[in-house]
Amino acid sequence: MRGPMRGPMSGPEPARVPGAALAIARLTGWRRLGLAWLAGALGALAMPPYGILPALAVSLTVAVWLQDGAAADRTTLRRFWPCFLIGWAWGFGYLTAGLWWLGQAFLVEADEFLWALPLGVIGLPFVLGLFYGAGFGAAGLLWGRGAARIAALGFGLGAADWLRGHLFTGFPWNTLGMALAQNLWLMQWAAVIGLYGLCILAVLVCAAPATLATGANPRARFGPSAAAAIVLIGMALYGAERLGPPDPAVSGVRLRLVQPNLPQDAKFRPENRADIVDRYIELSQRPTEAGAPEPTHIVWPESAFPFLIQRDPDALAKVAAGLRPGQQLITGAARAEEPLPGERLRFFNAVMVIGPDGRISDSYDKVHLVPFGEYLPAPLDAALRAVGLRQFVAIPGGFSAGSLAGQRILTVPGLPPVAATICYEAIFPGAILPAGRAAPSLRPPGLILNVTNDAWFGDTPGPRQHLAQARLRAVEEGLPLVRDANTGISAVIDPHGRIVARTKLDEETWLDADLPARIVGGTLYGRFGDAAFALMLAACLGGAVIARRRP
Repeated sequence: MRGPMRGPMSGPEPARVPGAALAIARLTGWRRLGLAWLAGALGALAMPPYGILPALAVSLTVAVWLQDGAAADRTTLRRFWPCFLIGWAWGFGYLTAGLWWLGQAFLVEADEFLWALPLGVIGLPFVLGLFYGAGFGAAGLLWGRGAARIAALGFGLGAADWLRGHLFTGFPWNTLGMALAQNLWLMQWAAVIGLYGLCILAVLVCAAPATLATGANPRARFGPSAAAAIVLIGMALYGAERLGPPDPAVSGVRLRLVQPNLPQDAKFRPENRADIVDRYIELSQRPTEAGAPEPTHIVWPESAFPFLIQRDPDALAKVAAGLRPGQQLITGAARAEEPLPGERLRFFNAVMVIGPDGRISDSYDKVHLVPFGEYLPAPLDAALRAVGLRQFVAIPGGFSAGSLAGQRILTVPGLPPVAATICYEAIFPGAILPAGRAAPSLRPPGLILNVTNDAWFGDTPGPRQHLAQARLRAVEEGLPLVRDANTGISAVIDPHGRIVARTKLDEETWLDADLPARIVGGTLYGRFGDAAFALMLAACLGGAVIARRRP
């Protein structure tokens, strides 16, 4: 038996906790960390494509009980390190189980990158788990009794997910809020509080069952779970009310999304340029369904060509000849820019607008590049190249990032202003149009365009998770999403997150659809960004601090 608790600030005494909670709280050493890892891995089942919300509830409930044991019999400052280790192990398991599919990218050119597969599958979750370690550690400093410790965990993990999405270029993939963002009714709250606000709600709701086995009285035992159920019901009712009738379509616009299903291997080589262009054109010219209008805008995916089409007038003329009068092509393509004296040629991952006259009327350069995928981080660049390592995309020197000035607004004849995103840029909440928030005089965009190439990840959860996260940007901003992916999943999504039309993964096809209209007036999140999240974070911190000061 453990000795008495050291004052009212300590966590619940494990010896007074019944059943499984007591056994879990008493674990130490590798058993504690091993269970934390397993609990985190279980929590990954709440992410797309599975969406099993109770898995995260079990995961966080176990985490609370582990934290109870680490916080008991310790002064406030001595709690941080054991709680940090629990959180790191939990995050390591959660991210390993949720991001294992990253290993598929290392197999595309296995002769060059296979050796680095453990770095992506194990190394990345190992490092990113430190964010959750810091979150659990911060929660441990605030740890108290009953529901107060749930608020402390909400603060710690909410801050951890926000930091993971912003520090070191950010990687907000599978943040905890995605557990609530797959249900059409529940996801409507993203229009108010955004993804990071959903993160806090997910923690509060899913960790609440921990008090069922640790509450000192019936109110403390059942109250948090009852409150969590009321929150979920309230969220669903609000979401159902917000959805309303289907969103109207923009007049005079008919989209065709081309999904060529080109493999990311030897077939996607410059010497195959003619066949690749012919494949795109043939899919673009397929006849429409009987009675359906002809497409006014054709969309091709990210990096559609294994060559610089801007420098290939024959290919550009061939593409233009495949367009009908008045049609516009929006395509992903690498772009080169002449260097200044003494500098190397700069390459950009771009979206281009091409008309039937063969002229490139506008373009957008990707701003948020993928570290190690599209470039090597500057501090490591020279050293890594010295040992023969390069980024995944075989561009000399890697891609350069586009300018933040006028970010993302793309002008396309016949369309409202387009907020362009390339590949994983669409996973960043609040980054769809930051320049637009800073400059209200700009015309608001009428849609989010996301061109991507998920062929690197094959038939794994990766492409499905990517779609789910891009879909949430539509709800947050109140804008329709047009997403064209090389191998899928391509989709048109209305500003409430309803999927109007979509393709399957790994099929050569095309998709015709109308463009849904934007929400007039936008959304609260679109206007204020993460302000609501900041208030929720402060409320969790304040609640935990106030509860600790009570006798």
